[in-house]
Amino acid sequence: MTDLDVRTLRDAYDSQLRPEIPDPVPAGVTIDRDGPLFRVLNLDRGGFLTYRTLDGLAGAELDALIARQVEFFRARGESVEWKLNGHDEPADLGERLRAAGFVPEEQETVVVGPVAALAAAVPVLPEGVRLREVTAREDLERIRAMEEAVWHEDRSHLVTGLAREIEADPQSITIVVAEAGDTVVSAGWVRYQRGTGFASLWGGSTLAEWRKKGIYRALVAYRARLAEQRGKTLVQVDCSPDSRPILERLGLVAVTTTTPYVYTP
Repeated sequence: MTDLDVRTLRDAYDSQLRPEIPDPVPAGVTIDRDGPLFRVLNLDRGGFLTYRTLDGLAGAELDALIARQVEFFRARGESVEWKLNGHDEPADLGERLRAAGFVPEEQETVVVGPVAALAAAVPVLPEGVRLREVTAREDLERIRAMEEAVWHEDRSHLVTGLAREIEADPQSITIVVAEAGDTVVSAGWVRYQRGTGFASLWGGSTLAEWRKKGIYRALVAYRARLAEQRGKTLVQVDCSPDSRPILERLGLVAVTTTTPYVYTP
């Protein structure tokens, strides 16, 4: 890929996927706005702050915007995530967030590329493992249990959040599990971004004893085929260092990074 290709893909990501506002908005979720910033409330474990650009805000004006978010979520007694992309301006935004009490969590890489390349992959699943699309609450609870075994932390928010998305529009998301017998060994979901050429892939956590067996690649290819069937031409993933090499081999390109900055009252 040339630099121009990376810039083109990043521009598409910025213009079509940002700000990251659920569409349709699930029941009970509210969106409000403070200047260029959108606050998404009641969707997940806490609040979520998203934007396309900060419209040139810098210095004292930017600090005031950040301080208003701190006060807003302090009054709610609720944590909030500010999703910072590596190419966001101004360059000292991360420093200003830290000064206001936000704590950076683990950085991921945003990769973007053509759906067709992923959909054409034909990974072979291990014997006894199958992929299945799910919507039932019972299966969401099984995904939660698998995720908690992987990450050793409470993941109950996934059940609530995914159930709300399914209820709001079952055509906007597909959730896929990889099962070995009665055990969910991995899971991922694909969101078909309304009004854009994009699908986005999420999840992909896999139980330790089932890694490096092609299950993640199979989940990626399966979801890419679903996206292709719906006319999507580009796919986006916020990926970990473990999954980035796999996705790059399948034709996706790193266009920026993303770091959650979390404020906890």
